Amino acid sequence: MGNRFDGKVVLITGAGSGLGQASALQVAKEGAKLSLVDLNSAALEETKGKVLEVTPNAEVLLITANVADEKAVENYVKDTVERYGRIDGFFNNAGIEGKQNLLTEDYDFEDFQKVISINLSGVFYGMKYVLKVMREQGYGSVVNTASVGGIRGVGNQTGYAASKHGVVGLTRNSGIEYGQYGISIKAIAPGAILTPMIEVYLKQIDPVNWKEAADELVQPNPMKRFGKPEEVAYLVSFLLSDQANFINATVIPIDGGQSNKY
Repeated sequence: MGNRFDGKVVLITGAGSGLGQASALQVAKEGAKLSLVDLNSAALEETKGKVLEVTPNAEVLLITANVADEKAVENYVKDTVERYGRIDGFFNNAGIEGKQNLLTEDYDFEDFQKVISINLSGVFYGMKYVLKVMREQGYGSVVNTASVGGIRGVGNQTGYAASKHGVVGLTRNSGIEYGQYGISIKAIAPGAILTPMIEVYLKQIDPVNWKEAADELVQPNPMKRFGKPEEVAYLVSFLLSDQANFINATVIPIDGGQSNKY
C-alpha cells in the first residue's frame, strides 16, 4: 500500500488547506508526484512544507490559480502535463461554503453566482481539461468533492446545496461518458469535517457562540463527532488508486451515517 502511487501524478485543487491538504499528504506518502493548485499561494507553500516533512523526496509542483477562471484551469492542467507528462489522478476539490443561514428568498444572486462559479463551474472546467488528457492517455481517475448537501436537501444553504447537487450530476453523467476510455469518475460526499471551512460556516450561524453551534451541528450524526480531514484523505487516496477503477459514476458519502437518517 505504501507504494500505491509510485511514479504516478496526482493533481489536487484546493490543496492549500482542509481536504486538499490532507489528501496531498496522504498520496505523497504513497509515492505520488504532486501538482497542487490553490488561489492562496502562501497556503500552497504551507502544504508543500508539510508534504516535505513527511516525504522529503516528494516531487511537488505548486500552481496559484482561480478555479472559476477557465483559462487558469486550462493552464494548470497544461503546466502539470508539461512538468510530468501525464495526469493519473485528479482530486477536483476546490470549493467555498458561500452564504449560510439564509432563506432562498434572502439569498443575493451575486453571492449565488460566486458559489456556483467556484464549486460547480470550477469542477466542470477541471473535468473538461483533465478528461481530455486522460482520454488521450487511455486511463485515469477523477474524484470530485460534492457534499452530503449534494445528495439530500439542507435548509439555509441555497448556493452551496445547489452547487454540490450539480457536482453530483456532473460526476454521474461524465462517468457514463468516459468509462469506455478507461477513466473512472466518482464523487465523495463529506458530512461535517473539521476543516477551516466548517469554522467559517459555524461563525455565520453564531459569530459569538460558534463553538456551541459546533456541538449542536454534530448531534444529528450517529457518531456524534466531526470527521477528520485525514479520514477523508484515506478515502480519496483509495478512490484515486487503481484498486478503485471499477467504482464509477457514483457518489460515496463519508459522513458518519448522517445522510441515512433523513
